[in-house]
Amino acid sequence: MPQVAVSIAGRVYRIACAEGEEQHLEGLAAAFDSKIEEMRATFGEIGDMRLHVMAAITLADEMHETKERVAALEAELAELKSFVSSGDERTQLVEARAAEGIKKAAERIERLARSLNAPAQG
Repeated sequence: MPQVAVSIAGRVYRIACAEGEEQHLEGLAAAFDSKIEEMRATFGEIGDMRLHVMAAITLADEMHETKERVAALEAELAELKSFVSSGDERTQLVEARAAEGIKKAAERIERLARSLNAPAQG
């Protein structure tokens, strides 16, 4: 199992990960480290543990908001798919009615043509 060395708040941590996930884990650690540095710039030196907890809670809040947005977008997508599906059904109904109308018109034209071509009775 591969291991990755990541630096968070000036300390190096070795973390095991699945094969091929090394770069992803490094990116996550860099994002967490960046959030800690952002908090340190905002609040100053208030203690590493406190900065780590605040950064973790901030990232958890961002993830929660993202999940809510994804859920809202999935609901909107489902609604749009339903609308499109019902539109397809309506289109099929209109097409069926149009085809029936064309068929009836063709039958009338054929009857009219036959009556015009029939020998005159008299």
